[in-house]
Amino acid sequence: MANSKTANTQQLAFLPSETVAEWLDGLAQTKTLVAPQDVAGVLLYMPVKSSREIAWGFSRPVMSIKEVFFPPTERLLSIQKSGGQVTVNETLPEGETVIFGARPCDARGVKVLDALFLETGAVDPYYARHRQNTTLIGLACREMGPTCFCTTLDGAPDDNRDMDVMLYEVEGGYAVEAVTEKGKTLLQTINMGQKTANKPVSIVHQPFDIPHPQSISWPAHFGDEYWTRMSERCLSCRACAYVCPTCRCFAIRDEALTSPGQYERIRCWDSCEGENYRRIAGGHRQRAEKGERVRNRFFCKFHYYPEQYGLGEMPACTGCGRCIDVCPVNVDITEVLMDLGRPR
Repeated sequence: MANSKTANTQQLAFLPSETVAEWLDGLAQTKTLVAPQDVAGVLLYMPVKSSREIAWGFSRPVMSIKEVFFPPTERLLSIQKSGGQVTVNETLPEGETVIFGARPCDARGVKVLDALFLETGAVDPYYARHRQNTTLIGLACREMGPTCFCTTLDGAPDDNRDMDVMLYEVEGGYAVEAVTEKGKTLLQTINMGQKTANKPVSIVHQPFDIPHPQSISWPAHFGDEYWTRMSERCLSCRACAYVCPTCRCFAIRDEALTSPGQYERIRCWDSCEGENYRRIAGGHRQRAEKGERVRNRFFCKFHYYPEQYGLGEMPACTGCGRCIDVCPVNVDITEVLMDLGRPR
């Protein structure tokens, strides 16, 4: 079934495509500009030096903007050992970053990460610095993709809630909206002109009825045989976690560098789907069975994390559908929601 939102005639400032390109070229000279780029046929958010490197008219990139705030591998400390002395230096990220073309599902993913790294308990200084120094220029999706289900999770293809600036594609350019004070500051670097445009309507495709995660009694399904059956497909490859905008498990290790006495402490992505996740002294694995790990992935997204970090009805899933696209054995998150949502 296909439908569309109620028409929205909101008037916004209009920027021609060439003006936006010139604006981004200027930003790239003073900041790190991250934008969708075609890398050997794979669409990724990557640092670009000019607007000519941007994949204009792009669909959803394979990876999310999570990599900017929570890199796959990040050095936390540099360590120098000389004789009996050890010197430790914190390596906080520096410089300003602007992300162009952030999709609403990706910006919502950053909001989910904020709950852990900024808003509950101790603040993570590395994530906080990335967050403080980054401005999001969002780009509304023209329509939902075949595996997208953001509308099930109270999102939308044109959701601007987690952006600093929001752009909507219109004929000849973009309708522009400043969402935050940071966004207003960034727009001061461009001549907005007097021309306006109507905010366009994104097309919403919802091909099947997926229940909202909050309508499911998750504790009642903890002991279900369902998880063992589902895990028979899973390869524990962890690809779903790596493409996910909200997965945030990590491991920390110290590694020796090539120079004698020099080491670094790095943080790198991990996943609860991995066989050795949370292995403790003596080799004990707290979730040794694959079904336990598959169950934990879904419970974490829809029950544990929202409850622990005060997200309310907002799950730790944005409905981007990347995990569906990347899974080599067709483990489908929407299938799980529909299975658990059926009357028992």
